[in-house]
Amino acid sequence: MTAPQPAEPPAEELSRLADLHGVATSYSPSPDRTVTASATALTAALGALGVDASGPAAVRAALADRERELRGRLLPPTVVCWGTAAPAALAALPDGTRLRIETEQGETRAAADHLPPGVHRLTATAPDGRTATAHLIAAPPRLPTPRGRCYGLLVQLYSLLSRRSWGMGDLGDLGELTAWAGRVVGAGFVQVNPLHAAVPGAPTDPSPYRPSSRRFPDPVHLRVEDVPEFAHVADPDRVRGLLERAARLREAVLGKGALIDRDAVWELKREALELIRDVPLGPGRRAAYCDFLAEEGQALEDHATWYALAEVHGPDWHRWPAGLRDPRSADTARARAELMDRVDFHSRLAWLTDAQLTAAQRTAREAGMPVGIVHDLAVGVHPGGADAWAQQDHFAAGMSVGAPPDAFNARGQDWGLPPWRPDRLAASGYEPFRRLLRALFRYAGALRIDHVMGLFRLWWVPHDRPPTEGTYVHYDAEAMLAVLVLEASRAGAVVVGEDLGTVEPGVREALRERGVLGTSVLWFERDWDGDRRPLPPDRWRADCLATATTHDLPPTAARLTGEHVELRDRLGLLTRPFEEERAEAAADIGEWLDRLAELGLLRGTGVGHGTTREEIEIQAVHRFLLRTPARMVGVWLPDGVGDRRPQNLPGTWDQYPNWRLPIADSEGRPVTLEELAASPRLHALTDVLREGASADGPDRSR
Repeated sequence: MTAPQPAEPPAEELSRLADLHGVATSYSPSPDRTVTASATALTAALGALGVDASGPAAVRAALADRERELRGRLLPPTVVCWGTAAPAALAALPDGTRLRIETEQGETRAAADHLPPGVHRLTATAPDGRTATAHLIAAPPRLPTPRGRCYGLLVQLYSLLSRRSWGMGDLGDLGELTAWAGRVVGAGFVQVNPLHAAVPGAPTDPSPYRPSSRRFPDPVHLRVEDVPEFAHVADPDRVRGLLERAARLREAVLGKGALIDRDAVWELKREALELIRDVPLGPGRRAAYCDFLAEEGQALEDHATWYALAEVHGPDWHRWPAGLRDPRSADTARARAELMDRVDFHSRLAWLTDAQLTAAQRTAREAGMPVGIVHDLAVGVHPGGADAWAQQDHFAAGMSVGAPPDAFNARGQDWGLPPWRPDRLAASGYEPFRRLLRALFRYAGALRIDHVMGLFRLWWVPHDRPPTEGTYVHYDAEAMLAVLVLEASRAGAVVVGEDLGTVEPGVREALRERGVLGTSVLWFERDWDGDRRPLPPDRWRADCLATATTHDLPPTAARLTGEHVELRDRLGLLTRPFEEERAEAAADIGEWLDRLAELGLLRGTGVGHGTTREEIEIQAVHRFLLRTPARMVGVWLPDGVGDRRPQNLPGTWDQYPNWRLPIADSEGRPVTLEELAASPRLHALTDVLREGASADGPDRSR
């Protein structure tokens, strides 16, 4: 006899329950189409939020609990106050409610207007005796708009090797690039890939967008010789051997065309850093290290403990002994004490890396850059890594972030990154997000936020289910934006949101209202509601970083020649016949070249008779960007030397060397930082950018 199947929860009650917890019941892959989320998706998302929706009775009980909770609630867990305005949430309080505000600065107030910026504690007491407390985020109304306009360079740091690199680009190279770019070619910023700490392993995942921790940087980027204690290592033979091995790693990439071997680089640097640790810190250095330990506190201790435990038990905390899976357990405390030497080692690495990052930003500003270094914040972290272990109460168990099916990918995407729980974030006053931003802004002139739409909603995919069975879960975007504006304002930093692709209505407007710049890529800017031709420059938005390409797209030379289609064809990635794809790409480029010609931008630069048609076209593309009102204009550094190869080719894994290519010229020969700085081709392009970025005119100063 077949066991009876549980009845499907009533659609109306389940949908109502989902709505009350911020779980979307439908999504729109295109303006003219709406897809209803499945009951399975809603049930899984609610379960990850701690809400039992496993059957009709459970749904009804959970719905009654939630409605009762909301009816009796005086305040939400977090309240937002913009500028001097009173929080909107206070308008719903009963007449006669008394307020008490304990500010971050230690003051006590009885009114919520004219508060100093910060995260305060709000207590409300209603006339009937009910009392509620909430976090009160007081943020400036918006971020200040960058003064004037500037241009900058975009580069994946690992790809930028100098004659001093140990097999991949490092923070010393970043400092040299910013000093040269600011002083010699007038660049206002340098944007780099995420420098977050990676998950250790062999092989290490080379993607900078799947880190172990976003809070702390990766010591693989250290310039070892710039660590003061390196000069005092007592074993000169060991030092000589390290430098010889570093030279071989460097030569393998620059001279022999090998791929960047991050694991070999880290093995060598770790050996050097172990030697450095044996050198006693001087009194001043010791004091600075102790200050860093005190400032970072529990977060750094957890981070270093995870890395120490990973050395013993492997890099996925889910596979550790049960007692160690909880960062607050007695077993973890004992293990930390036993491994204190390794905990201190990893803490010191975080300190050294933070110091070199801070020095790189200082170098950029001293070189005259108004912005300096633009760091990149990845959308999430590896599920087995340090952040997921230390902050597991804030992550949704059994879920990962992805993207719904759309016109470009009918199967959707699963990025394998655990999402933050919006309810736990709100209950904590967004503490993990605040501390993350504060750490990054310490050494950033600006921050690029990957998939900035994640401040509003994320596509949650249940584990072991396809992305098509996910659904959107909403976050309190006002609170997330308030934290972002607060921390960026304190640091005097610019914020750029990566808002490419499908964007929920109202998101770009909300970001613009708070001073967050968007991202506009030339090839995607067409008059989609009109003739679908390339969008004229005067119709571009001003509040954006405008570029010709990104790390996930073909370099400009490859797009102009159609080589990006040939690459995808060789790797079997085309979904249509090659001739059809090539013809479409050629037509697209043809329309853009026609637009550039109409505007008189296809002209020589006086570099000499050696200037190629390709160089003229790439210069014209960037002249076009400078005709737009965009406040920031970025040039992909490999475009300056004609590199054809994308740094990352979405949809590939081992078919293509993603995240492992050094910058190369048009022939595929690796180009050093020193050669880049001397390149006539790059100088011709930066001359175009420098002249255009500083030009006067109403479209350049809005």
